[in-house]
Amino acid sequence: MPVKILLNGYKGRMGQAIMSAAKDDADCDICALCDMGDNPESLIGNADVVVDFSFRDATPKLADLCAKTSKPLVIGTTGHSAEQRDSILKCAKTIPIVWAGNYSVGVNLLNYLTKIAASVLGDSYDVEIVEMHHKFKKDAPSGTAEKLKEIVCKARNVGENMVCYGRHGQVGERPVGEVGVHALRGGGVVGDHTVIFASDGERLELVHKAADRKIFAVGALRAAKWVSAAEPGLYGMEDVLNLK
Repeated sequence: MPVKILLNGYKGRMGQAIMSAAKDDADCDICALCDMGDNPESLIGNADVVVDFSFRDATPKLADLCAKTSKPLVIGTTGHSAEQRDSILKCAKTIPIVWAGNYSVGVNLLNYLTKIAASVLGDSYDVEIVEMHHKFKKDAPSGTAEKLKEIVCKARNVGENMVCYGRHGQVGERPVGEVGVHALRGGGVVGDHTVIFASDGERLELVHKAADRKIFAVGALRAAKWVSAAEPGLYGMEDVLNLK
């Protein structure tokens, strides 16, 4: 039987891409659609899984509803505040939640390779993370860039105090261990991410460029199928893809 999905945020770019991808996936059935102004409480009953690609303010209430109705949740929405994130994380105690900033299989492999590179290369390699998205994207840096930053910081055992978001003016010499993060916006770019490891003698660049939102939609549907049989807890796409 196909997994029945309540899609929240179906009017957006990603929502439309997921609806299109689901037509080609016999294991998924978009059984209900919800967007701003709609009431998910009246729609959630028939769903096996809820997929959220809406707006950050909508996610905490939706997560709470999923927890009350025991529905697994896939979150693709980004830009949540610390308070909103804490509220969502509480729900992971009772339901399984897959929460990722990017559902592309290629991007999640980029995460994995970045983890390896950051662990192998020492502080003599400076790290810069650069992302570019379309001019309509509201949050910056992207959720994917934030994830890449977290991976590098964890691998190198440094905190947020060592992260530099863009540079301007007389910034002085680059501190050892600093992680640079830069957000570019323009045109209709679907999503580009580059992680640069630069030393005095060489430079390693890990690059992923998305040309079609369908790659994210296919990944989100894969996550929906996986989470439908998962135990309560917080998961990422690395769990879905078994990248450990």
